Amino acid sequence: MLLRQLEYLSALSREGHFGRAAEACHVSQPALSAGIRKLETELGVRIVLRGQRFEGFTPEGKQVLHWAHRMLAEQDALRHSLSSMRGGLSGVLRIGAVPTALPVASLLTTPLHGRQPEMRFSLESMSSREIVSRLNEFDIDVGLTYVDGEPLGKVRTVPLYRERYLFLTPLDGEFSGHDSVSWSEAASAPLCLLTPVMQNRRILDGHFAEAGAAASPVVETDTVSAIYAHITSMGLSSVIPHAWLHSYGVPEGTRLLTLPRPERSVHVGLVLADRTPESILAGALVDVAREIDMGGELDEVMRRHVGGSQVRK
Repeated sequence: MLLRQLEYLSALSREGHFGRAAEACHVSQPALSAGIRKLETELGVRIVLRGQRFEGFTPEGKQVLHWAHRMLAEQDALRHSLSSMRGGLSGVLRIGAVPTALPVASLLTTPLHGRQPEMRFSLESMSSREIVSRLNEFDIDVGLTYVDGEPLGKVRTVPLYRERYLFLTPLDGEFSGHDSVSWSEAASAPLCLLTPVMQNRRILDGHFAEAGAAASPVVETDTVSAIYAHITSMGLSSVIPHAWLHSYGVPEGTRLLTLPRPERSVHVGLVLADRTPESILAGALVDVAREIDMGGELDEVMRRHVGGSQVRK
């Protein structure tokens, strides 16, 4: 069994298409198919369901795929360990982040890159549930997500900051004379929010429900940039985590209002698979996270925006 054959299998799982998997592995499609067939022969099991196109994996194939991910991860860990012994880290740190935390990922990656300039980063937006799944499948090295909300399974967590919420609304909208709004008032406004598949949205829906209200957004999206675009173009409002102010600030023509603090707040932090050996690259990110005060930095940004200068005319 060659590691190259396992790479073919992993690429096929990721791409869901023989041609795209071959392209990702920089081989021809016949070479990729031949490598997988050879692996099936060596293991004595059928791995791939084939029709006119790729149709998925057999039960045995899913087990082989799990071990393929694990063995490839071990190979990466060995390379990173050897690079560390040579005096520095190299390789790609794969980070999966919920959309609400993506705007602050640079607070971690920037100082880490300063220490380890040979490191590279792959940062991908995904739901909290997908993060846990892909950690278990060795598809990512670390997650940036909610750590004390919904069950995460067998993982190790490093809390970074408590999420705070603010109401971002048009400067000349119905709340123009307000400095704050209630959760029920926020729910009644024309809103743009993340989709219900996102944990942030489920958290907000819980806070609305505690206030005896329910939101019916005009626009639902899975990206933070689309929320900001619709706030400015359609005159909508949104309930935003304070962490977004770090990268996006307060758009022209809008202002921030405070919301009552919920009885229970949630932490955002790093999530790592609970296994050994730990990814050396992920461990380096954890070291940086423990040395910086991300919560303090984000609170300071929020204070600057919610003070007298919160309005940008």
